[in-house]
Amino acid sequence: MTDRPPYGWPDPDRDYANGAFIAGAADYPPRWTEAAAGFRRALGKQAELDLAYGPSPREKLDLFLPESTPKGVVVFVHGGYWHLFSKAHWSHLAAGPLARGYAVAMPSYTLAPAARIAEMTAEIARACWFVGTRVAGPMVVTGHSAGGHLSARMGCDDMPVPVTRVVPISPLAELGPLIATEMNRTLKIDAAEAAAESPARHRLRDGVSARVWVGTEERPAFLMQARLLSEEWGCPWTADPGHHHFSVIDGLQDPTSSLCAALLEGL
Repeated sequence: MTDRPPYGWPDPDRDYANGAFIAGAADYPPRWTEAAAGFRRALGKQAELDLAYGPSPREKLDLFLPESTPKGVVVFVHGGYWHLFSKAHWSHLAAGPLARGYAVAMPSYTLAPAARIAEMTAEIARACWFVGTRVAGPMVVTGHSAGGHLSARMGCDDMPVPVTRVVPISPLAELGPLIATEMNRTLKIDAAEAAAESPARHRLRDGVSARVWVGTEERPAFLMQARLLSEEWGCPWTADPGHHHFSVIDGLQDPTSSLCAALLEGL
């Protein structure tokens, strides 16, 4: 018998624990790192690395360019519960949009506890403005998990960012439940920040299109978060069959995937 609350008992830490429910979870980060490094090496001069978009040390992004003039640009914001990872883990996820003729920008941002979530939102907004000066055409912002939250924030009515479309993947759209988690010792989300920084408490900005993406095999809390954002914004959401929290981003590598198609829909 496991040492856990009975079924139905509130346990926010269990609700938002992903690795504990994914077989071989510890193997994913080293695989991501290796694939990302190999992708950057193979891309050669089509990769512009460590471009500074703001004053702090982590305000840097990598810009990956297609072989011909870009049709536009996709900005991918990494996850890690706002306190883990960097742009260096995810470069290979640019493969799908690149093959379809879009540039891809991948920013790092200041992590908790050095920054509050509101500061991370401001940094990603700066990154988007910077990317807009480098690549013409429509801008799509996507991101995964905490990056799904930050990508969704770029589509909110309080954020004047030059974005055409947002596709949050497994987003944390309502921050209130995270206040009760152990990780909030690091994040320090309070009620005021939850209200200001929860995408589900904002309207989708006029002129911005959206689709929410999540895996069918994800934790119930993430399915709830995805559906909540879809309902509040009045936009479609997709539950991708057979995918858990770590595999749901795999489609970004494949230009023929349904995720890549959703990313660029209507452009």
